[in-house]
Amino acid sequence: MTFELRPVGERAFLIDLTDAQERRRVDAALRRTSIDGVVEQVAAATTVLVRCTDPDAVAGVAAAVRALDLTEEAHGNEATSDVVELRVRYDGEDLDWVAEHLGIDADEVVSRHTGQLWTVEFAGFMPGFGYLIGSDGGLTVPRRESPRTRIPAGSVALAGDFTGLYPRSSPGGWQLIGTSHVDLWNADRTRPALLVPGTRVRFVEEDR
Repeated sequence: MTFELRPVGERAFLIDLTDAQERRRVDAALRRTSIDGVVEQVAAATTVLVRCTDPDAVAGVAAAVRALDLTEEAHGNEATSDVVELRVRYDGEDLDWVAEHLGIDADEVVSRHTGQLWTVEFAGFMPGFGYLIGSDGGLTVPRRESPRTRIPAGSVALAGDFTGLYPRSSPGGWQLIGTSHVDLWNADRTRPALLVPGTRVRFVEEDR
């Protein structure tokens, strides 16, 4: 595997990868490896940001990253977390539009959403918001042409290949398919975010 390291300010660099699979492997390898000088790592779709303690640490950390063993055999199956079940009422405003766009009916949208295992690829946008990829696919839809000014907290939505849940109300352009009352972000918990990268999720339908 080859990748580029791009400087980000004086204390960080970005690992630029080809696709999400490579990003998963690098992100997992970094989390399993203790490297002096690393403060944190932040994964995105095809990149991992590595922040260091000070400018003098960057070169050593970068060298350690280049030396990581990134073979699949070295890390095995990364999906080792327990599965979190999230209950959803599939009453979203865009459910019928999603079904029409995919050429199926609303029940099939729900069946595809609940019938596969989802994994949090990365987090962002707001505290507690995870970008989840499904194991089977089949629910790829575009973002709305005109974003909503307010999406209610707890909304379950689709955009591109991802599904996500809004921890609090905010503007947004994702397609709304349902509602969940799960507490996605709680600063008083030991781990405030329920959905962190690597978390596996199974959606369970509530009565509509």
